[in-house]
Amino acid sequence: MTVYYQFGSKAGLLEALFDDLGGRHFRSRLPNVLSQPEPLDGLAGLIDAFCSFWSAERLVTRRIRGMAALDADFEESIRGRDERRRQLLRVVLGRIAEKYGRPSTESFDEAVDVLYALTRFETFDSLAGDARTAEEVASLIHGLARLVLGIDDAASSDGR
Repeated sequence: MTVYYQFGSKAGLLEALFDDLGGRHFRSRLPNVLSQPEPLDGLAGLIDAFCSFWSAERLVTRRIRGMAALDADFEESIRGRDERRRQLLRVVLGRIAEKYGRPSTESFDEAVDVLYALTRFETFDSLAGDARTAEEVASLIHGLARLVLGIDDAASSDGR
């Protein structure tokens, strides 16, 4: 009863947990990512932020996502958080499309979907395996993102 009194519901408890976990990693990083003058640097920063988060909170994230398969409240909370990541990608890709003309209007939604898949915890967890660091996984995802967007290294100011 104390938990329900404090948080109102299981969903409220989950949101508080997610806010605490995510707040440590994203509160200072996301404003910087979204304010990057070079949108490719913004995308790289977003990828780095998620890889860092997935790495730091890997065990708890794996368990929470596993519980989502069994509990509708967990699933709904995770789906909401994942949708926020999708919206962040839409914003950053919109800025990239404005500057570079890629992804095209016709392929924009598909590019968002692919980058969304590349920045999922499950993708991070699989690529990291037992040996790769967050930075190594981020580097792989940076390369894949450039392929998806059809943008070469010369277009990025930092060569990512």
